[in-house]
Amino acid sequence: MNQHVVRAVRAVRAEEWPQVRELRLAALRDPVAPVAFLEAYEDAAVKPDSFWQERAAGASTGSRVRQFVAEGPHGVWAGSVTVMIEEAGHDDGFGGVVERRQAHLVGVFVRAEHRGSGVTDALFEAAVAWAWSVEGVERVRLYVHEGNPRAQAFYRRFGFVRSGVVVPVPGDSSAREFELVLERPQR
Repeated sequence: MNQHVVRAVRAVRAEEWPQVRELRLAALRDPVAPVAFLEAYEDAAVKPDSFWQERAAGASTGSRVRQFVAEGPHGVWAGSVTVMIEEAGHDDGFGGVVERRQAHLVGVFVRAEHRGSGVTDALFEAAVAWAWSVEGVERVRLYVHEGNPRAQAFYRRFGFVRSGVVVPVPGDSSAREFELVLERPQR
């Protein structure tokens, strides 16, 4: 990780909801947002402060959700990733059922000026380490849009492989998302 770009990778704090909001809105303005996120900027921008406060509080110390940020030298957040713990038997969000307890990475975003600097690696190292610390989690997954080759290349380099599961993109059945998985290394 380039130490001049990132000072720390850590979980968000509840009181940092304005930064959580700002980074999410920045992500939704990114040119690849339509293939990277299932939310539009216009929808997120009108959400009340209470939404962002609850989101930050839940992702700061929760046992089922944790948001990690890469903090730059002047306090500006370079990027973020969120980890959700999914329980076996619950709806997987794509019309299926979660087969076993697992972690699901969502909301991956790194500001353009920090891409290629190791920020994404640092975020994923923290997110996956936290996932492995949760009892019973032996698998981490994520979904990536077929039209997002930059993200696909990073995920493969990090060790994720296609599971064979392909789902239609919610709201656009002509587009597909691939499930990629990372199995816990044998101990």
